[in-house]
Amino acid sequence: MIYSGLKDPSRWVLPAVLAEQAQRQPDATWVETVDGERCTFAEAWRDAREVAGWFAQLGVKPGDHVAIMMASHLDFVRAWTGLGLLGATVVLLNTELHGAFLAHQLRNCGARIVVVDPSFVAAVEEASADLVSLDCLVVTRKADAPAGRLPQIAWDDRRGAPAYDGPLPAAQQIACVMYTSGTSGPAKGVLMPHAHCTLYGIGSIKALQLRPDDRYYITLPLFHANGLLMQLGATLLAGIPAIVRSRFSASAWLGDVRKHEATVTNLLGSTAAFVLAQPAGENDARHRLRAVCSAPNLPLHEASFRERFDVADVISGFGMTEVNIPVWGRLGQSCPGASGWTHEEWFDVIVADPETDREVSRGDIGEILVRPKVPFGFMAGYLDMPDRTVEAWRNLWFHTGDAGTMDASGLLTFVDRIKDCIRRRGENISATEVEMLVGRIEGVAEVAAYAVPSAVPGCEDELMLAVVMAPDTGLRVEDLIAQADVLLPRFAKPGFVRMLDALPKTATGKLQRAVLRKEGVTGAWARG
Repeated sequence: MIYSGLKDPSRWVLPAVLAEQAQRQPDATWVETVDGERCTFAEAWRDAREVAGWFAQLGVKPGDHVAIMMASHLDFVRAWTGLGLLGATVVLLNTELHGAFLAHQLRNCGARIVVVDPSFVAAVEEASADLVSLDCLVVTRKADAPAGRLPQIAWDDRRGAPAYDGPLPAAQQIACVMYTSGTSGPAKGVLMPHAHCTLYGIGSIKALQLRPDDRYYITLPLFHANGLLMQLGATLLAGIPAIVRSRFSASAWLGDVRKHEATVTNLLGSTAAFVLAQPAGENDARHRLRAVCSAPNLPLHEASFRERFDVADVISGFGMTEVNIPVWGRLGQSCPGASGWTHEEWFDVIVADPETDREVSRGDIGEILVRPKVPFGFMAGYLDMPDRTVEAWRNLWFHTGDAGTMDASGLLTFVDRIKDCIRRRGENISATEVEMLVGRIEGVAEVAAYAVPSAVPGCEDELMLAVVMAPDTGLRVEDLIAQADVLLPRFAKPGFVRMLDALPKTATGKLQRAVLRKEGVTGAWARG
């Protein structure tokens, strides 16, 4: 059953959606995992009220930041919905973060409590060693967590807590913080109002024309907007089941789709490439899947999904954590290689000269600029980074830093990144953070991190390092990589390394990453 407030932005609050679905179809399944967990809308609402009441007892108030570092299982859903109902701001932490990457986000968000799976406790303890803001950890699951300096509260202690009966949050309140990375500084915390979070799912409903008999298969992590808001949020708004796998598996993808009778799913470039790299079988078209949302939608990928898997519709989109998904493909209108058309009900999108912000002629390349048409359907800014917020909002347009073209029909095609951004397997990587950490390795005089194309079509970028060694150092490239791998998250581990005598720079000393990218990977150390 579609949420009754879909046309009213003042009601774009996902906890309110859950309350309505629990009342209208209490016994209908909302979330089931491939591991056998399951909950109905009524059970999810009961759990959310219990979690909200428990956190209120722990002293959490509306607007307080509570971080969660959890895999994609039902306890994640319970924590997210409960904290959202309470009006707290959920800080979503990537489960692969550790060390300086994680320390920056914990420091920036100022969370007093982190809800964490046992396998991530050690990383949080290490990263928070110098923080005074963090008081305790709420540890999920039944496995024993390593003891540390921070007091631990068992997640199961929430059971029996009095159900929260306070007011629902408003559409303009900040629902969550998600971190996104650039190159000119550390990761930025995007302040996301409830209306902004809800609009992701509304866009999915419109683009995929979700209907009562659909079943959404979710393999992307719930700590990102795609998995949590574009997909899980859409199922909540549409009142349909979500099938959740905690970690993407190319080999299990088709089996899951069949077993759980999935009808729609989302893929990123890398996950689509991995699915299509699986050995073809004579029964590849035996499933109920009717639509795949794949970004980027390479022509080769779309052709394979249509021909090999007999998927009727393959669409794409364009968006960012900051700007929602303002551009979507359309069912029945194949446009391989392109992103789609603007959802004009909610957004303005133009392609402009990046120097003057004036719109370019149709078909010409420029920077993709976006602005919202509805209140709070966009980010509210970057957490404690007002200068970066103002910089992104020049001339009342959000500057995406992405180059694209728009044809006469309004079809947008993403061309490349204007800014020096690295995107690998669905993750944005801050070159600055990588350079800071690798630069600490003894024997490294200078280092530059930048993107090079992946050898696998659709797999976005690979991370490359150009390194200048200090004089008379005995550091070998293998030793450098071994130490870098310890410091960096899995998604930020370099695929290539070039050892140089000097980094290319301008007359004013500015690093020329474009020169490095142009030189390619010839002669570089490559990860096997």
